[in-house]
Amino acid sequence: MSMRTPLGKVRGLGSARDGTQHFWRQRITAVANIPLVLIGLCLTVSLVGAPYEEVRATLASPLTAIFIALFSLSTLYHMHLGMQVVIEDYVHGELNKIALIMLNTFFVVFSGALIAYAIFRLAFGG
Repeated sequence: MSMRTPLGKVRGLGSARDGTQHFWRQRITAVANIPLVLIGLCLTVSLVGAPYEEVRATLASPLTAIFIALFSLSTLYHMHLGMQVVIEDYVHGELNKIALIMLNTFFVVFSGALIAYAIFRLAFGG
């Protein structure tokens, strides 16, 4: 038998014991995406109309490859967290919810793998 009150048992845990952590991860990725998106837009605008060789050389530089990787990781993870909340809140039926959460995870992992492959191809030639 526990001596803790019901409020003490649930304080800071959220309904599924990780709601606060999920909330903060979503906010942190949102803040991280602000400069990443702005830099990405500047990079894209600077490459509009440039010859293919210049675009490839710019995207193959280590700094740009790292930026693209960070941008991709942050936006994919942010999307994953957001879609998970939407699925949990608006999909009815436990099996549908589980299937959609699994598909959401598979989509993010597959997209991340494709992006990583593209970055490696650009950065290391091929």
